[in-house]
Order: sequence, then C-alpha cells, then structure tokens
Amino acid sequence: MAQQYTAFLYPEQVLWIAAFTIGGLCFALGPIAIVYLLMPRTTRQINNKALQFIECGMDPIGDSWIRYGVVFYLYALIFLAFDVDVLFLFPVAIAYNDAVFASSIRDFVEIVLFVGILSLAVVYAWIKGVFKWERKTYLRQ
Repeated sequence: MAQQYTAFLYPEQVLWIAAFTIGGLCFALGPIAIVYLLMPRTTRQINNKALQFIECGMDPIGDSWIRYGVVFYLYALIFLAFDVDVLFLFPVAIAYNDAVFASSIRDFVEIVLFVGILSLAVVYAWIKGVFKWERKTYLRQ
C-alpha cells in the first residue's frame, strides 16, 4: 500500500505563523541579548571585587544570612490563592456571555462555591493572624 501525503491545510497562514514565531523568539531572547551587549565588562576588575557577590549593582551591606518571618510566606500563599482565583474566573466571565451558560443556575452555583471555598482561605488566614504585621525581634546567639 502506498503512503499518501496530504497537503498542508493552511498554506496561506504560513507567513503569520512564521511572523509570530520570530516575534516570540525576539521577545524571549531579545532582553538577554540586550543585557549582554550593554553590561559593563571591566568595572569590577578595576576595583578588585571580581569575586564579591553583588545584588542590583550595589555593594552588599551586612550579613546575607538573616531570618525572615513566616508571615511573608503566608502572605505569598494568600496572594497565589487569589491569583489562581482570578485566573479561573476570567474564562468563566467570557463563557457567561453565551446564552447557554447564562440561563443555567447550576453553573452559577458552581462559581459561587468556587469563590466561597477560596474565601475560606482568607477567613482562615484572618483568624490565624496572618494579616497582622507585628515587628518581631530575634535574639542573636
């Protein structure tokens, strides 16, 4: 049996596909190339600081091993919970423009349950005192 080769289905779209691929690569690799071309090359060698760690181009002040409070991580987790919430609610808002979804009470109840469960995370964090920013001091040993 001979193999049959089918023609490319959308030959008029090849130019658009190539343009978007090249544009995406430029957006991904462009900043890396720009930083490589514009970075200073000899500044740290002149000051004999080639082996010193730097952050944001500034000399470090103090020790880098400090203790962070757990509140920062809890706050980040609450942010992620609501970020995911908004991420899932955008497609739902778009779908509710359709008459099929707008007339169904079941879909509305599902969305209310979804937002309600995520709101329980905020209530739990509020009860645990995550949103209270108290300054804590640690004794060095």
